[in-house]
Amino acid sequence: MTPISDSPTRRTALVTGGSGFVGGHLIARLLKTGWQVRGIGRSGSSRSAVAALGAEPREADLANADALERAMEGVDTVFHVAAHFKLWGPLRVFRAMNVDGTRNVVTAAERAGVRRVVYVSAAAVVMGHPQPQHRVTEDLPLQRMGFAPYSASKADAEELLRAASGRRKGFSTVAIRPPMIWGPDMPMLDHMVETVKAGQFRWVAGGGQTMSTCHVDNLCHALILAADQGKDGAAYFVSDSVDTTLKSFLSRLLATRGVQPDDRGVPFRFAWTIAGIMGAVWRLLRLKGEPPLTRQMLRLMGKDFTVDISRARKDLGYGPVLSPEDGLRLMAQPAFHVRDSTSATGSHHDALNARAEA
Repeated sequence: MTPISDSPTRRTALVTGGSGFVGGHLIARLLKTGWQVRGIGRSGSSRSAVAALGAEPREADLANADALERAMEGVDTVFHVAAHFKLWGPLRVFRAMNVDGTRNVVTAAERAGVRRVVYVSAAAVVMGHPQPQHRVTEDLPLQRMGFAPYSASKADAEELLRAASGRRKGFSTVAIRPPMIWGPDMPMLDHMVETVKAGQFRWVAGGGQTMSTCHVDNLCHALILAADQGKDGAAYFVSDSVDTTLKSFLSRLLATRGVQPDDRGVPFRFAWTIAGIMGAVWRLLRLKGEPPLTRQMLRLMGKDFTVDISRARKDLGYGPVLSPEDGLRLMAQPAFHVRDSTSATGSHHDALNARAEA
């Protein structure tokens, strides 16, 4: 396979979840670097959002492999971004979108003669029972915790995707595993601001947990590199390279909106117990919405978790194109146009993970 780097000549990509946070930024970067881009949407509003970004909208649903195959005709690379990301809900709902949807994307891509599917997985696929994990590598086994339907479904989806690599001659897959995805227009920040303003925000375990993060521009850069440089069937952790702490990073994120949380905290064990009780009550009474606190949330953010990106550096030639300092500075600018961040920074174009619509 001949590497073509980050500037291909009129190649065609299809992006799932193009109307969402990561998908929208990825479409913008692909277009800027010379790709022809299609984006699928199951609703008129999703397709309109894709068209507004400059991509060609196609009607398709992750539940319909035939429609996906039609949308992929003539496509070189599929970037599978769409996912159901929630911190609470029935496993069957997560599996329908994240696992069955990924299976349909792979099936359609094989039938349509697509060369490669690049999948946005999640660093959380290696998170087991709550405990500190430092500089984790791709050698760790995938985990499926009953209290974490999102990360469990992403682990199953990644496994089936990687297993498909090489099943058809000329077809391959690569998975990219970002930790907390952040950047302009990130959906999680709106919720955090509301929580702080309502006086309901608490630092679990004091907020001193070490963590890795991944700016959306750095993730998009890694995804495009993976289209050519990634090894068939491989998975790669990517991040901003510089680790931080939960309290430091979230405080700086909130400061871009002029909001500052206080120092009130809650011990991890107490929070874990309360989250378990809340979950039981929500299931028993079949309450709508998400509990204020979930064990999935605590597992994602309640313990030290950092990733080692050595393999991505070696195989992909990956390195962050945007530093956390520059990303936060740009987010603090009132006039910053989120979809034009490539021109704002020159060299560059999910929290937890990205909201994306099929």
